[in-house]
Amino acid sequence: MAAGAGIPGSPTAIYASGSLQYSRTGLSVTKSSNGIPWKVPLYKNWQNGTVSLRRRRVRAPVVSSSSENAPLSVMPEDAEALLDDVKVLDLSGKEIPVTDLWKERKAVVAFARHFGCVLCRKRADLLASVKDKLDDCEAALVLIGPGNLEQAKTFSEQTKFKGEVYADPSHSSYNALKFVSGVTTTFTPAAGMKIIQLYLEGYRQDWKLSFEKDTVSRGGWQQGGILVAGPGKTNILYLHKDKEAGDDPDVEQVLKACCL
Repeated sequence: MAAGAGIPGSPTAIYASGSLQYSRTGLSVTKSSNGIPWKVPLYKNWQNGTVSLRRRRVRAPVVSSSSENAPLSVMPEDAEALLDDVKVLDLSGKEIPVTDLWKERKAVVAFARHFGCVLCRKRADLLASVKDKLDDCEAALVLIGPGNLEQAKTFSEQTKFKGEVYADPSHSSYNALKFVSGVTTTFTPAAGMKIIQLYLEGYRQDWKLSFEKDTVSRGGWQQGGILVAGPGKTNILYLHKDKEAGDDPDVEQVLKACCL
């Protein structure tokens, strides 16, 4: 089932399964929980675009992650197949298929820019601040960083992050999800202002980690995002892709995707 061009603009959520409904006020998906139907609005603004309903999830056009109504992005078409081949390292050095992180449970997975990033330390704290709520809805809190095992261990020790920490030395998970990268996505006025604010709050960049080979060899321009998924390897409930450094989503949107 698909709606043609001329239908909508910015999605406020991407949820697995359900029926797509159209009304004069927008598009919504109807799901059923314990036999009781409920609706989640998908669109609030009308622009040109397309929406399709597939077996596992609703797909919609990629939207600006900083949009007031819609800090969500579309799941890349080939991401599921690519993620199947991705392995990350836990803090003991054990290789784990990345999809195992949400195969048998629900998980909120934060993808850091790199382990020394001051903006990522703030995001880690932001997510850790709602861990009790995540625990209530039986969702694991996970952070993946593009770097080596020692960098991951140092980040975990420095931040005392309340969730699980994994290293992705090959950046394979970032490539699979097509997170953006580049100088122009790193050095932006908004990112600069946020960094100043974080330093005033007491946060600090770990420059040693930032300039280690695993980060510098790739330019240090990688951006990240947040994924909510599971249970089930292909059950992707939410995806936020940073369009620039420090492009944090609304944590309430993350909780809504995770806990409804």
